[in-house]
Amino acid sequence: MDSVSLFKKTFDGIDYRSGPLNSGEYEECRFVNCDFSDTDISGVKFINCEFVGCNLSVAKLSDTALRDVKFKECKLWGLRFDLCSQFGLSVSFEGCSLNNATFYRTKIKKTSFIGTQLKETDFSQCDLTGAVFDECDLAGAMFDNSILEKVDFRTSCNYSIDPERNRIRKAKFSLPHVLGLLNKYDIEVGD
Repeated sequence: MDSVSLFKKTFDGIDYRSGPLNSGEYEECRFVNCDFSDTDISGVKFINCEFVGCNLSVAKLSDTALRDVKFKECKLWGLRFDLCSQFGLSVSFEGCSLNNATFYRTKIKKTSFIGTQLKETDFSQCDLTGAVFDECDLAGAMFDNSILEKVDFRTSCNYSIDPERNRIRKAKFSLPHVLGLLNKYDIEVGD
């Protein structure tokens, strides 16, 4: 595979399962309706790129650089963001399906998750300081020894967060979903 350095290119409707993406650096590129599912994009650098309507489920991300990368309406099941290059890791998600993904021990401060499904996603030991979860479904998402300070959960649902095992200072919650902070106590709250 040849190494490339591409700037401001658009890739539309390409199925990378039949022919892999060239390794190298992609800056300010757009990937629209492309299929990267179960492919290996390890070591590739994406800088200020946008993925729209793409499927990256179970793609291999070992040492992949994601710097200021936006994902919109993408299927990202089972992605291991913990294996990405942590240098400059900066991503945002809008209208995505990010189920069973792993952000274990990543530092993704101020990340935006907008209208995104995050079922069974692992945020253990993750630094999410100042992140926003807007209209997200966090059913089964794992938060353990995570930094959730100043995180906005007000419009999201189905989270279960143990305040004794996570740093939640100045995090924002709303009723009735704030009851997800009490799940570990196995109590019933009623009118």
